[in-house]
Amino acid sequence: MNVTQEFLQKIRALSGMQNAIVSRIEVFANRKTACFYLVTDQPYPQSAASEAEKIAGGFLPQGFAAVAKIEKKTPDEEMLREEIMRFMKSRFPAASAFLEEKYIEVEKRENGALFRFTLASGEQALFNADNVLDEVAAHLSRTYCGTFFGDVKTAEKPRGQLEEEIIEEADTPNIRVFPVTSFEKIDGADPQPEYATYIADCGGESADTTICGRIVYIAQRESKKGKTFYSVTVDDGTGSMRGAYFPKKATVEKIAALKSGDNIVCTGDFELFNGNLAFNIKKIDRGAPPEGFTPEKLRGRKVPKAYHYVFPEPFADYTQSGLFEDRALPDDLKARDFVVFDIETTGLNNQPAGGKVDRIIELGAVKISRGDIVEKFSSFIACPEKLPPHIIELTGIRDEDLIGAPETENVLADFYKFTDGCDLVGHNVQFDYRFIRYYGDKCRYFFDAKTYDTMTIAQEILRGEVTNFKLNTLADYYSIHFNHHRAFDDALTTAKIFIQLIKKRGGLRGL
Repeated sequence: MNVTQEFLQKIRALSGMQNAIVSRIEVFANRKTACFYLVTDQPYPQSAASEAEKIAGGFLPQGFAAVAKIEKKTPDEEMLREEIMRFMKSRFPAASAFLEEKYIEVEKRENGALFRFTLASGEQALFNADNVLDEVAAHLSRTYCGTFFGDVKTAEKPRGQLEEEIIEEADTPNIRVFPVTSFEKIDGADPQPEYATYIADCGGESADTTICGRIVYIAQRESKKGKTFYSVTVDDGTGSMRGAYFPKKATVEKIAALKSGDNIVCTGDFELFNGNLAFNIKKIDRGAPPEGFTPEKLRGRKVPKAYHYVFPEPFADYTQSGLFEDRALPDDLKARDFVVFDIETTGLNNQPAGGKVDRIIELGAVKISRGDIVEKFSSFIACPEKLPPHIIELTGIRDEDLIGAPETENVLADFYKFTDGCDLVGHNVQFDYRFIRYYGDKCRYFFDAKTYDTMTIAQEILRGEVTNFKLNTLADYYSIHFNHHRAFDDALTTAKIFIQLIKKRGGLRGL
């Protein structure tokens, strides 16, 4: 018998409390008080509360006082139907699409109830899988007094066909351009380029394409044949692209004078080599985007109406904070919703300028609402390539784990829905977010939420208290144990650290 069972056994020995349950416990560490909320379905004497407080006091640390509040709650059939429907929509959204309250029968019994779902032929499989009936029964037992049982029956139902959501195709978007200004001859492109293509839209092979932006990297190199060339990375605010330029005798000095921060306009060919997009620069001149240039947004796909491949699940972790810890949280943290996420990938390259972008193989996330971790999202992602040995060793993910996993686009569609209306949180968040945005952009799910980085927040408020700001170091600091280098475990740990950091910081202001 565990402690909870021992506590309930003693409570249920009191008059009128034979079927009692504990609905919640609130701890006020500053007052050294714990309040136990008890629910019973029978009349109880006034003395029951004081007797329950004496029992509860025996389970508390020395110096803590117990307060017991008892509520008599006897649900009728309508209340049970509503609670069943609410739980089904939250826990089993796919199955709930085939269920309406009018097809839920409830038969009250002396100590609990029997509920029965009326289903059409062929719908049973959705309800037999994942122990739906058992989970509904367990939820009712946690919410109300008594024992609950579930059953299904089949019947012809006069209901219309379930409306299927039409998912927009991710058509190739129109190529966007902007005018080139402040042109100054170096190579002397002919004709002089009037418009440049958004780097974000340069995703395939094309000839004589012009891009324009700020130099973020430039270095002289030597080819295998001994020829001098320049490796140049250009950013236009929509993306960055690395290219190779072989200078001519007439341009050597002017190209050598270019430096990071200069604006240039380049014309050349985009070519694919072994799956990598390469930019062979033919002409370089000075040129800039228009003053105050703001990239035109592409029309993205709408947030899906329902989850189709990855179904979030309710999350409850009673170890996420100590029972007797002060849980007072900043108001601005409780006022907003956050999705804390992490990914595992086949490598470290997250932008086309560095060559072929590595693939996402696992995505894990949790949702924080009102300061509590309430929901989880986790999925492997299909990968057509064999996993590198060092990735298998690092993550423990094997090729066979990804067999049958949903495709990247399908997982990101559900993740787009999961993150709708939320700020995003991660540890070194921009590294993972670049992967999400790159693959999201390819299928026109444009992620643009505000982000928070637990690494930079920790650098602000824990400097001098920890030796470094790695995730496992911060987890040790807060006594959080986890399985590092797995997406969901890292996301959950990051969420717990985020809550503690914002609590210690006193709020989100200034982030």
